Amino acid sequence: MGIEGLDKIFNPRKIAVIGASNREGSVGYKLFRNLIGFRGFIYPVNPFSQSIQGVTAYPSIKKIPWQIDLAVIATPAHIVPEIVEECGEAGVTGVIIVSSGFREVGVRGRALEEEIQKIRSRFGLRIIGPNCLGVMRPSIKLNATFANRMAKPGHVAFISQSGAICASVLDWAEAANIGFSAVVSLGGTIDVDFADLIDYFGMDPETRSIVLFVEFISEPGKFMSAARRFAATKPIIAIKAGKTPEGMKAAFSHTGAIASDDLLYDALFSRAGVVRVETISDLFCCSEVLATQPLPKSPDLVVITNAGGAGVMATDAIILRGGRLARLSEKTIEELDKILPHYWSRSNPIDICEDASIERFRKTAEICLKDPNARGFLIIYAPVGEADPIETAKAIAEVFRGSDKPVLTCWLGEREVHEAREVFRRNRIPTYSTPEEAVAAFMYMYRYAKNIELLYEVPEEIRISPPSNKVRLREIIRRAVNEGRFMLMEFESKEFLKEYGIPVSETCIARSPDEAAEISSNIGFPVVMKILSPDITHKMDAGGVILNIYSESQARSCFLQIVENVKSKYPNARIYGVTVQPMIPREYEIIIGSKRDPVFGTFIIFGTGGVHVEVFKDIAVGFPPLNQALARRIIEKTKVYETFSRGFRGLSLANLKSVEETLVRFSQLVIDFPEIAEMDINPLAVTLDGVIALDARIIIDAERVKGELKPYEHLIIRPYPTKYIVEHVLKNGSKVILRPARPEDEPLIIDLFKTFSAETMKLRFFKVVKEINHYTVARYCNTDYNREVTIVAETESQGKRILMGMANLIVQPDGKSSEISVVVGDPWQNRGLGSIMIDHLIEIGRDMGQKKLFGEFLAENKKIFHILQKRGFKIKRVDEETYLAELNL
Repeated sequence: MGIEGLDKIFNPRKIAVIGASNREGSVGYKLFRNLIGFRGFIYPVNPFSQSIQGVTAYPSIKKIPWQIDLAVIATPAHIVPEIVEECGEAGVTGVIIVSSGFREVGVRGRALEEEIQKIRSRFGLRIIGPNCLGVMRPSIKLNATFANRMAKPGHVAFISQSGAICASVLDWAEAANIGFSAVVSLGGTIDVDFADLIDYFGMDPETRSIVLFVEFISEPGKFMSAARRFAATKPIIAIKAGKTPEGMKAAFSHTGAIASDDLLYDALFSRAGVVRVETISDLFCCSEVLATQPLPKSPDLVVITNAGGAGVMATDAIILRGGRLARLSEKTIEELDKILPHYWSRSNPIDICEDASIERFRKTAEICLKDPNARGFLIIYAPVGEADPIETAKAIAEVFRGSDKPVLTCWLGEREVHEAREVFRRNRIPTYSTPEEAVAAFMYMYRYAKNIELLYEVPEEIRISPPSNKVRLREIIRRAVNEGRFMLMEFESKEFLKEYGIPVSETCIARSPDEAAEISSNIGFPVVMKILSPDITHKMDAGGVILNIYSESQARSCFLQIVENVKSKYPNARIYGVTVQPMIPREYEIIIGSKRDPVFGTFIIFGTGGVHVEVFKDIAVGFPPLNQALARRIIEKTKVYETFSRGFRGLSLANLKSVEETLVRFSQLVIDFPEIAEMDINPLAVTLDGVIALDARIIIDAERVKGELKPYEHLIIRPYPTKYIVEHVLKNGSKVILRPARPEDEPLIIDLFKTFSAETMKLRFFKVVKEINHYTVARYCNTDYNREVTIVAETESQGKRILMGMANLIVQPDGKSSEISVVVGDPWQNRGLGSIMIDHLIEIGRDMGQKKLFGEFLAENKKIFHILQKRGFKIKRVDEETYLAELNL
């Protein structure tokens, strides 16, 4: 339901507390007591009391003579469904259930939740809880919790699944002088979840950053969609409880055995632009620095300190967290030589010595700020020497005022530096108690910058032709299921890879020793033999693989040896012979795999492969669909990237192109076949000339094969919507293809913008866009297809692809209405293209289940007025310059 109805929870005028009590110490007592002072009206509901804490009580919510916005329920669990029903009948929109006794107590509690769900759906209620602490909105003095204290007003929205963590954070935040725009305890998450609240606080003017304490995410796709929408404008910081899994279920493929739940959360947060931190204190340190400082362009930090030991501590922290000490330029060193003692370190960290004055701090910072190698600054002060802590803080704040480089400070000590820290807070400069905390905050900033960069990165185009014979591939799957097999044999699995353009080693089947010898001779020695059995998953472990076979006689004996090895270990296994393949020389071995998780859908793993894959566990995880940029980021998280960048065995980063392409092709295979439960290529051999899949296995989900398959139900990210690709003929007879934009289209969209006259710019954007660059157009081609579709009109001119126009459909937070817009480049106007694109947007809106389309346009835009009016849009004037057009679908 998105944000619909949430304003009644976070900005209510009238609140009813059901279960309000006069009994001190009870939840109902604390709830009502905490609401006294709310800037609205509160009504206690208790059938056994005439008044609660001096306020007239009502026997039920239906007896309150005014319309209630928010009902807070604190009653025994077994009567909560009845109360929720009464709330619905009374026209209440928002409900908070603080009562416990639901799913956490077992089957009986789950039944109560299911009953509440049905009632909620019937009345369209929005519910937070059950089993939660409640919510706070300090700016309006809303404290609908049973916590012991009210949060201070601020600009951080804190959302937690744990009520106990909420209460603890409130206590900690008061001492740390941290304020909140809202505090929300989600509890059992029967309705309102993280995604809904990210959508709500993403648009909340009071909120500058969103902080999450996560125990689980039940709908990762919904979460990613919401987080991606706001991550670039409002930092989202998360801590995930339970990093160490208790155990992993037995898995058939290598992929299943090495991918952990925590890796999936890492991949989810990274793809969504969310910063993941390690501790609760990191949550708020990171929130402050991201909301107040510019982002670093690289992890190169300059450390300036009057305490050498503290500089060493900072250095250790930087290196351990993957950062770098900025390399000072020769010019910077020369300038520093003029103002620092002759025995200064002449390197970074810059030890300006214990006797440093305020002026020495100031001059050092000013000189280093001009160094192009410096991307961020950490100023560490120890209360020694003559420099006053407060005046030094003022000097540093003055130096960095208006700087486009981030600065963090660490004033060591407590009593002597307390007021100096207040100076920094007033100047919106983050300050920390230890160098390690400051470095951690800087590296979180850099990680956030990289995540946001990834959201809008322009990938190199990898063109993948649609597979010519999907029907044949699905027949392979059906045949296997009909034969009672859930695992495809190697040669069958390789058919899928070949169809998607992934090179595979030649594979021949030998049913006897003599046939093995003949095939080996025809292929050319050396060869490798592998057992051919639908019952053997890990062939090497079963003794079913022999490498480096150099003669026909050896081929015969190896055939017999393999069969004997497998029979001794798996006497009931079906053995169909062996496969014979050429022995491929390779420089490196990689694994690429996929597995379907019941919550996260199908995910992709990548890392160091070969027989020791489960030992090294050098892997990274990502979610399909992938493009070249996303594939590269996955690779960069493993030692594979380091190996290539260091030139191992003659390999270089240039060799990664074929690996990236293979990942993208593999991703498309995963997208197209939801019947695949698990799949891996291990090893994928990397040679100086490219890649080749030496072994592959596919495990089938027989239930999905037999049942009805819904497109992309196995994915948490909607792939490129090919169904929105259509072809039209314009008035002049030229052909145009309307299709959804892709990240790879950015250069073409920039070229389209260059064809806009000042008038066209004004009619579309209500102003003239003076600078056309990556940031201007990135949002149009890096879209979440569940929330926004940019349609481009493509044609061909002189052998080059060009764009003639662009149209947008943006789903609103209510999920029911969409804003539309359209623009045509000046050379292609008056050909009917604008009308065609509007018609296409209307069809897309219907397909996406939208109830209404709307758009604003300038009164002088007569063309769009007539186009929209002709299609049934109701048009009304907003002001002297603007019209609003609306169409009910």
